[in-house]
Amino acid sequence: MTQSEQKKSLSRKNPRKGIYLLPNLFTTAALFAGFYAIIAAIKGQFEIAAIAIFVAMLLDGLDGRVARLTHTESDFGAEYDSLSDMGSFGLAPALVLYQWALIHLTDLGPLWGKLGWLAAFIYTASAALRLARFNTQVGIADKRYFQGLASPAAAAVVVGAVWVCETYGITGKEVMIPALLLTLTAGLLMVSRFSYYSFKDLDLKKKVPFFSVLLVVLVFVLLSIEPPTVLFMLAFLYMISGPILSLFRGIRKRQKRVQNQLD
Repeated sequence: MTQSEQKKSLSRKNPRKGIYLLPNLFTTAALFAGFYAIIAAIKGQFEIAAIAIFVAMLLDGLDGRVARLTHTESDFGAEYDSLSDMGSFGLAPALVLYQWALIHLTDLGPLWGKLGWLAAFIYTASAALRLARFNTQVGIADKRYFQGLASPAAAAVVVGAVWVCETYGITGKEVMIPALLLTLTAGLLMVSRFSYYSFKDLDLKKKVPFFSVLLVVLVFVLLSIEPPTVLFMLAFLYMISGPILSLFRGIRKRQKRVQNQLD
């Protein structure tokens, strides 16, 4: 949620009244994509549903950029963006996962069936709590890091898994237990205290090594060859980066503490 969160942060610093059409068109389009994903999932078109949510992510990133470029940031736009995020990255992914895999848990028994829709609800509630926590920390928290996994990143992981499985002919019923664990993990990481790099201090105008350009080209090539697998792997690596970085920080702090005691 990098772009939308940046837009909200700027809006809070320079509050403006009124409604601007251009950025809100992108926000509405993102909300529509999330809503369409739900409709597609109900029809059993899970690959289309996953793609629709990725389209919503792209549009969600554009609305904030458009608002800044056109100087049309507003409190209304920031709040509308949060509500759109809740629909596209909170409710839609949970319902897609439920229709695709979690609904089949009823085959294992009534208790498993309840666990399926409860997992979907936990994911949805976690997205709402994540957005509410961010809204209360605008202007206070370190902009370089997100506290907890951002909702678009969580959505990219869960629907990316759907897209990959559908591409390779794997049905949700075959992976309903891993889907349950993935849904719960993504949901809980959204409300965790793990720090995730926000990329907000990434300056695209700075000089970079040649290897960086080569890496970008490689990513584009892989995306053109196998979009679902590459997008899922990138989202999954980002999801686990929070706990891994926190583990390394804890080890470093312990080593420093031991070193200070020895000194």
